[in-house]
Amino acid sequence: MNITQSFYDKMAPQYDKLFADWHAATQEQAAMLDRLFADRGLSKNATVLDCACGIGTQCLGLAKLGYAVTASDLSQGALAEARKRAAEKNLSISFQQADFCALSETFSQCFDIVMVMDNALPHMLTPSDLERAVKSMLGQVKQGGLLIASIRDYDELLTHKPPCSSPYIHQTPKGQKVSFQTWTWRGDNYRLVQYIIDDEDTLNISKFECEYRATCREELTSLLLCHGCSRVHWLFPCETGFYQPIVIGQK
Repeated sequence: MNITQSFYDKMAPQYDKLFADWHAATQEQAAMLDRLFADRGLSKNATVLDCACGIGTQCLGLAKLGYAVTASDLSQGALAEARKRAAEKNLSISFQQADFCALSETFSQCFDIVMVMDNALPHMLTPSDLERAVKSMLGQVKQGGLLIASIRDYDELLTHKPPCSSPYIHQTPKGQKVSFQTWTWRGDNYRLVQYIIDDEDTLNISKFECEYRATCREELTSLLLCHGCSRVHWLFPCETGFYQPIVIGQK
């Protein structure tokens, strides 16, 4: 098991504590994605592969809107949470364990939309790993379809390489939930430690560690154009309301 699998396996039962209201977030993010799809001529008849689905933050909301959704992840722990949450909402989603660097080993079909959200691509720690992931994902996109990804604004972060993120503090009827990250930089790579402090009925502090590589927009744009996209468009939080920049590559 690699460090990324371990990170998400361990964090899966607590991942929703990163949100003020995870259930509301699934609906808000699905509505945002639905608008992006519609703006590009795709209806709810479009087939969607969420290839880094985590606990289902995007795929559950899209399935509720009526999209035919397939979801995959490397983490068995995250998939178990996603399956449970989909069942609780009576949503029909096909879940598969898959490495997004080798999607063709799991999926024979192509999709109108392939998504990789929530800063998953920067888990690729070398340029060649990132290229392999992009080629794999675009290989599952139908001609004329979309690859949609979100990543941190590393163009900005690399100018000063901050040692930590700003904390999220969510008040609850029982107390508060606090989450923040520390970042230890080594060149363009960094070691991330995610802290989740649950100060409700009792105080619980959790710590999860992983690694990332700061991926700039020019690098990702170049790879998308090189491996099959005819157009690449970036959208920023001020345009979408989403917390990270989003890139849309049309094949």
